[in-house]
Amino acid sequence: PIHQRFLLSMAQMVRFRLGWSHHYGRPVAEVLLYRLKWTLALLCPALCLSTFLGLLLGCLSGRPGRNFADRIMTPLFLTIYAVPAYCLAFLLLLVFAHLGDFIPLGGMRETAYGTGVSLWDVWRHMVLPQTVLVLHATAYLYMIMRSTVRQTFRKDYVITALSKGLKPKRVLLRHVLLNALPPYVAAVAVNFGFIAGGALLVEVVFSWQGMGSLMYEAVLSRDYPILSGCFLILSLSVVFANVMADIFCAFIDPRIRDDVAAP
Repeated sequence: PIHQRFLLSMAQMVRFRLGWSHHYGRPVAEVLLYRLKWTLALLCPALCLSTFLGLLLGCLSGRPGRNFADRIMTPLFLTIYAVPAYCLAFLLLLVFAHLGDFIPLGGMRETAYGTGVSLWDVWRHMVLPQTVLVLHATAYLYMIMRSTVRQTFRKDYVITALSKGLKPKRVLLRHVLLNALPPYVAAVAVNFGFIAGGALLVEVVFSWQGMGSLMYEAVLSRDYPILSGCFLILSLSVVFANVMADIFCAFIDPRIRDDVAAP
């Protein structure tokens, strides 16, 4: 009966037994774990770097008044964010196609099962796809941080601190930044799903042998167990990112801890 099959499949999923891939001739879990490490190698540095750049540049541009940083970076990042990640990837391919062979335009076919790969070779192949992910994610996080900082500067306690003669830099670090971090962290967690989705398309463009290329090949070969495993990992990753964001926000904001502890 269908309900028994559903319960059996859920029990197998909890034990990470996701079936057999007829296209690769291997267990689905083995294929996913191999490809997942290459996606994480591409995604984690891009997420950390874009989070730091979005925080730093957003604080610089979010200060009161139309400063020089705001005039330069806001139109630039608006333009970058308006371009889809895969289109930005194609633009980089067109640019670097005429700049020699130092930075490969694609590939990672040498990362087949059982073969070793040097860190230098991985880094060379990682430059272009990671540049696309960092630019696109930084553009979104920059706009969020800039808007949050500007709104926080209009708060009464910030105006009072400035009127007492505190330096704007100290007010930014001690008052504005701490209050702007919780919504920014929540935006990073929400953006994680979009970064992961963009990474899938970018992987296909640059032939990076990660989860994106795996899903693309699974769609072409109608390998449904592989697709189900990929969707499961993506869903768990987004849930994990949001849980970690809630924990971090509760750690840095005592108001959130008080709300959670209240009966």
